[in-house]
Amino acid sequence: MIHKRSRLEIYLDILKTIKKGTRKTTRIMYKTNLSWQPLMRILHSFLAEGLVIFQIEGKHHLYELTEKGETVLENLSKAVEWERRHHKYA
Repeated sequence: MIHKRSRLEIYLDILKTIKKGTRKTTRIMYKTNLSWQPLMRILHSFLAEGLVIFQIEGKHHLYELTEKGETVLENLSKAVEWERRHHKYA
């Protein structure tokens, strides 16, 4: 059975991908297995919340986690792990 990712899992995947050093929008899209529009909506909300910063280097659009983003990544990791454990036995 194919597991559909929860919204929390998608957010976590994006934050983890950026933390691992994948900073270009297209690369983030491929590594998180998302299409362009949903990814951009999420990245814009992360920008608005101060979780990531956006930079332009040459012709590349790059994203980087902020300190707040690191904290949210840790908390989301815990929440997703809790969610997986509790749904496993439900």
